Amino acid sequence: MNIAAIGEPQRIEELKIVLSLGQSNVQVIENTNNILEGNFDIIFDLNFDENTDRIDLYRNLNKNVLLCLSVVKIQMENILPNTLWEQTIGINALPTFLNRNSLEYCCTENVSIEKLQNLGWQFFHKVNSRVGMLTPRVICMIINEAYFTLQEGTANREDIDKGMKLGTAYPFGPFEWCEKIGIKNVYEILSALSNDTADDRYKICSLLKTEYLKA
Repeated sequence: MNIAAIGEPQRIEELKIVLSLGQSNVQVIENTNNILEGNFDIIFDLNFDENTDRIDLYRNLNKNVLLCLSVVKIQMENILPNTLWEQTIGINALPTFLNRNSLEYCCTENVSIEKLQNLGWQFFHKVNSRVGMLTPRVICMIINEAYFTLQEGTANREDIDKGMKLGTAYPFGPFEWCEKIGIKNVYEILSALSNDTADDRYKICSLLKTEYLKA
């Protein structure tokens, strides 16, 4: 199976680890203008939600190609043309979320994920197509609340991280996870959620915003 990957090095390396479990090779695409020239079965665009103008590259994509787009920061329906609906899957491709035994995705009922099922992931978790998907929404809210706790002086970073790991058995504490995901991604997801929902639950902690602006 011929697989192409577009995105930042960290995400591509995570994808390569997963694909190696399924004994699949991946070709890294640096010049996206030539994406249609390759004979690919699957294209992974791992930071599409930060480069939505690339949708123009995919408009004439062969119907047999499965297109997997990172859509955590956007609503897929807002950007995807009707001609691509039956061959496109939205995925959670944030750092730390690709190299797992399960893949979080969204798509229409007409899209088959058969091509993904032998690549290395054991489980596939279909979620509603919406900004933040499911897991990123929850994790970013936890990170935001941790910043509020730190800002109020209730506890320091180390104690908050330790308490979360011991209390919930999460693999990382909120600040550890923020560092791994990237504070830029956390801030932009929370900002997208706030703009999309107008819900005060996604109000960004001023300390988090300050650290984002300094990054």
